[in-house]
Amino acid sequence: MTATLLQGNQACVRGAIDAGCRFFAGYPITPSSEIMEGMATMLPRVGGVFIQMEDEMASLAAVMGASLAGRKGMTATSGPGFSLMQEHIGYGAFAEIPCVIVDVMRGGPSTGLPTSPSQGDVMQARWGTHGDHPIIVLAPASVAEVYELTVRAFNLSERYRTPVILLYDEVIGHVRERAELPSLESLGVVERPQPNCPTEAYRPYGDGAQRVAPLADFGSGYRYHVTGLAHDERGYPTQDPRVIARLHERLHAKLQDGRAEIVSYEGEELDDAEVVIVAYGVSARAARRAVSEARRQGLRAGLFRPRTLWPFPDAEVNVLARSARALVVAEMNMGQIVYEVERCARGQAPVFGCLRADGQPLTPDEILARLVEVRAGEAEVSR
Repeated sequence: MTATLLQGNQACVRGAIDAGCRFFAGYPITPSSEIMEGMATMLPRVGGVFIQMEDEMASLAAVMGASLAGRKGMTATSGPGFSLMQEHIGYGAFAEIPCVIVDVMRGGPSTGLPTSPSQGDVMQARWGTHGDHPIIVLAPASVAEVYELTVRAFNLSERYRTPVILLYDEVIGHVRERAELPSLESLGVVERPQPNCPTEAYRPYGDGAQRVAPLADFGSGYRYHVTGLAHDERGYPTQDPRVIARLHERLHAKLQDGRAEIVSYEGEELDDAEVVIVAYGVSARAARRAVSEARRQGLRAGLFRPRTLWPFPDAEVNVLARSARALVVAEMNMGQIVYEVERCARGQAPVFGCLRADGQPLTPDEILARLVEVRAGEAEVSR
């Protein structure tokens, strides 16, 4: 590992370059702008291309075009820009175009709090675009993890031919800390498979290895059609319900089949925990301190930290609910993952929220106070 003093957004730039990103299109927006500025500096040095677009919609469209031409592409934004990207995120998921979208969350709705942290885009990341589609969303909680999960985002995007969202808040984006960066060799770099069949036999939307067909670069000799309409294995629009059903089933199955590789989480002090905190991003850092203090006071608390928010680690949360007396979800919004945890618990343990949505991060003392309330039976469920 390499130790360095690094800002979160700078770690994202470094991870993207190391993962092989050679195209960035974006539009400046606080608190993600350092990513754009860093890519503008770094990409030309490695033979890449940087473009400032006129808006966020055009930014993601340009990234997907570069991806179809064979370049690993990324864009970065915050909540308002992320909202504008939703149509193209759906397009990318349906047309199976690899790309990485970074959303450095700030307070909302609307223009909200441009320089204050929030975790209010969690459900938008999953359900922001219309229709049925799977998605991968990664949530780092430190500068080192921003680097690691940026590389991982590109790897998963290329392997499963899908947009991958890297979701973290303003604190993680702007904090500077001594980061032990994992070696690139330990993370690996995934390149998308290329077709080796005759051009006339190529099926860009066929049921290939892991239900993912190779993706030919535009201009490489393989002709195929790309559309946001329901399509057959060649990419041509269809209204055949059997073909459409197979397409939807494959899109979901490819991520479900890869769940063991995709879903990532960490647990602390869970073996004997009577109250388990579920937290992600910067809230998990406060929760870790709260667990330590709770243990000092004799309260058997533990921490479950999803590094993958979508697909959600539902099976793992269900197991925790069977052994814990209660689950407490700490997040900086009015309650988004709290209801997902409640669904996964299936009534086996009560679920309580520890919520804050005023532009300030949750503190260890707030989370600890909530743990004490829960243990004493004085807390309201899901609030």
